[in-house]
Amino acid sequence: MRVFAIGDLHLSLARPKPMDIFGHHWSDHWPRIRENWAKAGIQDEDVVLIPGDISWAMTIAEAAVDLASIAELPGRKVMIRGNHDYWWSSLTKVRSILSGSTFALQNDAMRFSGLVVCGSRGWSSPGTPGFTQEDQKIYLRELIRMELSLNEAKKLRQEGDRLIAMIHYPPFGEQLQPTGFTELFERFGVDCVAYGHLHGRSCRSAFEGVQNGVAYHLTSCDHLGFAPKLIMEL
Repeated sequence: MRVFAIGDLHLSLARPKPMDIFGHHWSDHWPRIRENWAKAGIQDEDVVLIPGDISWAMTIAEAAVDLASIAELPGRKVMIRGNHDYWWSSLTKVRSILSGSTFALQNDAMRFSGLVVCGSRGWSSPGTPGFTQEDQKIYLRELIRMELSLNEAKKLRQEGDRLIAMIHYPPFGEQLQPTGFTELFERFGVDCVAYGHLHGRSCRSAFEGVQNGVAYHLTSCDHLGFAPKLIMEL
């Protein structure tokens, strides 16, 4: 089994939104992702992580069109909510419209053979530009939610299992300072973290690599050249 990741799909099939306003490289990005998905040889038993910003839809009915297109692709797709996923209401409603091997996580976890995946949205961390007192409140709340997710993963994890955490926001502070999120990942023995949210120039300063035993991957689709990234093989 292989594990891939690709986030920030920003689909809008029900009510098309031109993505080339963010740069010509975004033109026809979904057909290109689908083509690269096929080129990667992703099989039904593989896992594909989608760490947020899945759809521009404002309602769950509109998002259902995008989710159905994702469901058509091979692999077991596991997603979390991003800051632009306004359509994502209750987890029960989200899961009710998922089809095929497509799964949604929200402050919880799921296990495959040899692998446990968990995740939560996260938030901007203290020290990032423009961080406010309101951000601090949300940040602390998101830390609680991530810990809930990791505790659920701990319950599911069996000896020898690898543990992957998804978070939409970058888990580091300014100048790559540790945060409550990175401390949680280290405390719970997370092997790998997939995150997104960043685009364009913001990606230049993003950390990718291993820090304190945890491997971090920035998986925004434009950063990856609109191709799923292989992050683990079991």
